[in-house]
Amino acid sequence: MMARHLPMLAALLLAIGLCLIATTTPWPAPADRPAGEFSAGRAMADVRVIAIAPHPAGSPADAHLRDWLVRRLTGLGMTVRADTFVADQAHIARNIDWGGPAGMPRTLTNLVAVLPGRDRSAPAVALMAHHDSVAYSPGAADDGAGLAAILETVRAVASGPRPQRDLMVIFTDGEEIGLDGARHFFAGRPAPADPARDHIGALINLEARGGGGRATLFQTGTGNGAAVALAARAIRHPAGSSLAVFLYRVLPNDTDVTEALPWLAATGVPAYNYAFIGRPGLYHSPRATADRLDQGSLQDIGGQLLDLTRGLLAAPTLPRPTPDLVFFDAFGFALVTMPLWAGWVLLTVAALAIGAIWRQHGRGRGHGAAALSGAGRMLGLAGMTALLVMGANLVSFHVGGPNYYDRLAATPWLEAMASVTALTAFFIVVGRWRPGRAALAGAFVPLWLLAALLQALAPVAAYVLVLPVLLAALTALLPDGRWGTPLAVLFAGVVMGYQFVLGHEMLQAVGSDLPLVVTLPLVLATLAILPLWQPLSRRARRVTVVACGIAALIIALSIRAAPIADTIPPYSRTTRPVS
Repeated sequence: MMARHLPMLAALLLAIGLCLIATTTPWPAPADRPAGEFSAGRAMADVRVIAIAPHPAGSPADAHLRDWLVRRLTGLGMTVRADTFVADQAHIARNIDWGGPAGMPRTLTNLVAVLPGRDRSAPAVALMAHHDSVAYSPGAADDGAGLAAILETVRAVASGPRPQRDLMVIFTDGEEIGLDGARHFFAGRPAPADPARDHIGALINLEARGGGGRATLFQTGTGNGAAVALAARAIRHPAGSSLAVFLYRVLPNDTDVTEALPWLAATGVPAYNYAFIGRPGLYHSPRATADRLDQGSLQDIGGQLLDLTRGLLAAPTLPRPTPDLVFFDAFGFALVTMPLWAGWVLLTVAALAIGAIWRQHGRGRGHGAAALSGAGRMLGLAGMTALLVMGANLVSFHVGGPNYYDRLAATPWLEAMASVTALTAFFIVVGRWRPGRAALAGAFVPLWLLAALLQALAPVAAYVLVLPVLLAALTALLPDGRWGTPLAVLFAGVVMGYQFVLGHEMLQAVGSDLPLVVTLPLVLATLAILPLWQPLSRRARRVTVVACGIAALIIALSIRAAPIADTIPPYSRTTRPVS
């Protein structure tokens, strides 16, 4: 009895293993690592200075930090210049409302530093982070980790041969109150724009929304093909995807790169924006101290930064705009890239595979109805999952309504709630189903059509549907036997593993507002496991559904009954910040 479930269980274990590999941060390197390597142990010494106290824009604490950063940059061999500009008066008022200094000055200050390269006329590589925090938060992650990662990267670069081109550092002011420093530097508001702007040939920005998790490339400039190809060659343990880039373009979120985008597009300068978003309860939190920062995340963002910086510094010419690429990391092992048109080729192959599954049903009546039944079952799974997760989410709301930061703090529990609720829907719809070949072919059709629609409308994001549909269809064509079953386990495990990673990342990103995003990864994982699926007995299905449903309800009620998280910033009880 158990033997028939072994392929399915092996695929599930492989998927879980790949998910853990992809979502686990690297071990932080100690401070005694060779000088040319990135060390979170060394960078943490800077984080502890940066995050010793809250330092909102215009505060004495931020001025003290700025002076320390000047000394630190100068000690690394950089020439440093302070660029003072008039702050937006509405943003000053907002900063005071959020707990910033009541006597905040009208001026803010960016820091611009340069490590000279061998060819001073060559376009420079610029690294950017912001030196202000929100009021009440020490900002160990946002943006202390970014500042420290840049300082450690400059130290590592300076420890070796003089780079081919200049390495520039931009530490902006006023990001938290409205991106003021970046607006002045890149857009010239208030005028003039910083003269160093036009020396930049590539820009890397570092951010954080939380206190841990893998660092991900989530935003690029337009025409990113050559820039992404260089990153794929340079970074040893990458994380990022064109899906994240697409979603960030349509979501109403901002970082300092937002203010740089018009200039970047006009000049063709490539940009990379990195952030980690795990431990989301620490976002803008009074508890975002150096001791609570995940040092693995610091190692991750710094290691990717150093690899990419070295790749750009050594490039004979910096990337120029070329057509966007589809890209995603393969569980952190490599950055996979494809041209946009590759999606149509893969969809064609997937259609042929689905047709081959259909032809395997042989002769007989009722196959059209079976195919429709298979399609309907997958649509029903999607609909039921979304409905049940929405219902569980409503149950989880506090009586007084949701608080943005409190929901962020609850993200791990919301992720558990959404996952168990999705499993409830899965066992209701699929638990006792053993599809024939016609029904299996039909199950692929709605997802293939959705993939084709996404390929037409957003080809940079379509891979997230195209590749799972293709691999799942190929899995269904593999024969049982000595080599067919292991290959089926491998394909199914890879597809499910990527869906687990995708579900985790999407729930981290938007799960506090929209946990039903778990629907798509569940349906795609189901498609992958169907060729190996062995139906449960009636009793086993009933027990599993009831157990998952009760667990989801208990988690939702626990979130509802829990007190407001002690990590939320005081101003969040009445306002919501811009960035």
